[in-house]
Amino acid sequence: MDSFRDDLYRYIRKKYKADPEYLWRRYPGYAAFRHSDNAKWFGLIMDVSAEKLGLSGEKVKDILNVKIADSMLTDILVRQPGFFRGYHISRGNWLSILLDGTVSFDEICRWLDESYLNTASKEEKQKLRPPKEWIVPSNPKYYDIQAAFAASEEIDWKQGRGIKTGDTVYMYVAAPVSAILYKCMVTKTDIPYHFDKGRVHMTGLMKIRLQRQYPPDQFTFERLGDEYGIHAVRGPRGIPETLGKALQEN
Repeated sequence: MDSFRDDLYRYIRKKYKADPEYLWRRYPGYAAFRHSDNAKWFGLIMDVSAEKLGLSGEKVKDILNVKIADSMLTDILVRQPGFFRGYHISRGNWLSILLDGTVSFDEICRWLDESYLNTASKEEKQKLRPPKEWIVPSNPKYYDIQAAFAASEEIDWKQGRGIKTGDTVYMYVAAPVSAILYKCMVTKTDIPYHFDKGRVHMTGLMKIRLQRQYPPDQFTFERLGDEYGIHAVRGPRGIPETLGKALQEN
């Protein structure tokens, strides 16, 4: 294996829909890859002499430059074969990785994916983040969620900021219930909707599908405060890991 260059081209095109940009006439073998929204580089493939990398021999080596967010991780990686401080991109924890097989293709792709995330826009990072668990409040004064789930396993709900398809929401029903009653999967988001009446304002909806129902005396408001430090549920919020485990186990 002389180089993973062509394999990386195919990987990037398939996963990120990005094509190589050849920006320097003097260096026709240099190929940059950018985000479509913020135009930041997430990868740069170069061909440089082994000598410039501190290696013996006169052979030209293909390398991939990627951005790593953790400086301590960068320090660890450059001690391993095939990793170097970013060639010509020394600031911002850029790394150069040999593409000659010293580092496996799977590991190269891992760090390329990491670089893509580290250089992505806020909106793109939101799309790429792993599924998250939330507590979402429901006020019986405005909507009878118990009757809604009795009639259908999937209902529309007010879009919570930061919530995306694939997330899990635990529906907390306010007084007189004052407890988490439902575990739901978010199946669709960003449904256009406008509602403005009194204290209720909505500009978009999401669909949530019922997965599990809890007894009203199990995850009560008192227990949430005493055991998990949750003393108010006024809007969508993330949940502590300990509560997430308890909700999964029960």
